[in-house]
Amino acid sequence: MTARDRTLVIIGGHEDRTDGKVILREVAERTGPGKLVVCAVASEEPDEMFEIYDRAFRALGVRHVHRLAVADRSEARQEGKYKVLDDAATVFFTGGDQLRITSQLGDSPTYQRIQDLYHRGGTVAGTSAGASVLCDTMIVSGGEDGSHRIADTLRLAPGLGLIGGVIIDQHFAERGRMSRLLGAVCQNPAVLGLGIDEDTAMVVEGGRRVRVLGNGAVYVVDGSPVTYSNVAEAEPQQVLSAHDLRLHVLSRGDRYDLDGRRPLRRAEAEAEAG
Repeated sequence: MTARDRTLVIIGGHEDRTDGKVILREVAERTGPGKLVVCAVASEEPDEMFEIYDRAFRALGVRHVHRLAVADRSEARQEGKYKVLDDAATVFFTGGDQLRITSQLGDSPTYQRIQDLYHRGGTVAGTSAGASVLCDTMIVSGGEDGSHRIADTLRLAPGLGLIGGVIIDQHFAERGRMSRLLGAVCQNPAVLGLGIDEDTAMVVEGGRRVRVLGNGAVYVVDGSPVTYSNVAEAEPQQVLSAHDLRLHVLSRGDRYDLDGRRPLRRAEAEAEAG
């Protein structure tokens, strides 16, 4: 593995685990004959969650599936716990509550091992809460049904920081989360908003190039062209106003350049892939 091989597989939740398993198959293929470590710390039922993914990945031919079991923050500092990450090819974060991941693992030796694995060319995958946690700043909760209002409380928190300059939301179309992603982007238009539907994934290769997998869509909200928003000046109950936002909708096979903030045409993407 080299740094150029590093990959994130960012999944919108409820991925297929029983039939074609297209998204999990991508994770399995990137693991190859190596070790895959499942971290279910986000879940309230980590034993059951690990068993689900253990079965799914073994059915896809992954021979070495291990569990990173961390019950509290002190355990994230114990060598006997984080040594399971030695020689791992892939780490997979399950769904649940993303604050469980950051509060238990953040700035610990376990967290550092995961960072090292990724930056030396490994794969880190996460679904649902495990997807949101991969960026610098994550959405924890908030956002009401309907249009975003200035008073709507978006609860944000630091994530694991494996991908910068983006904020990720999951279960996107299914839970009507466009308004809260718009609110998050308008608070800081330097951050690119990425909304991922269920049974859909973004494969981020080499740190900044995206390929879409699965049966849904990825929504990219780009606030950099915004010429006006009322975030800082409106009354609390006023609906968000933002002019000249840019929106891309990506489906299976589409590619996107995070640095250039532009989708890649199919022919251009194929030429880059060689």
